[in-house]
Amino acid sequence: MKAKAHAYVSGRVQGVFFRQNVADLAESLGLTGWVRNVPDGRVEAIIEGEEESVQKVMQFCQKGPPGAHVSDLKITWEEARGEFQTFKILH
Repeated sequence: MKAKAHAYVSGRVQGVFFRQNVADLAESLGLTGWVRNVPDGRVEAIIEGEEESVQKVMQFCQKGPPGAHVSDLKITWEEARGEFQTFKILH
């Protein structure tokens, strides 16, 4: 079953390779979408693909890579529409 997650990750999540780690994991799982830093210090991601794989990325986002400290993860589940072709880091 396809799923789409729109997530905001708060805490010490910028400058710790958070986006790169999310992108690497998403790509390895065959997911599409994007991840970016938000000016207020959070990381935002939209991830689409097989529900089990999207869940794995959300689990990673709860902890983040070494050096990160996640204080909050807000996820909005949306209808998967197949709107992305690849996974990108937006700047």
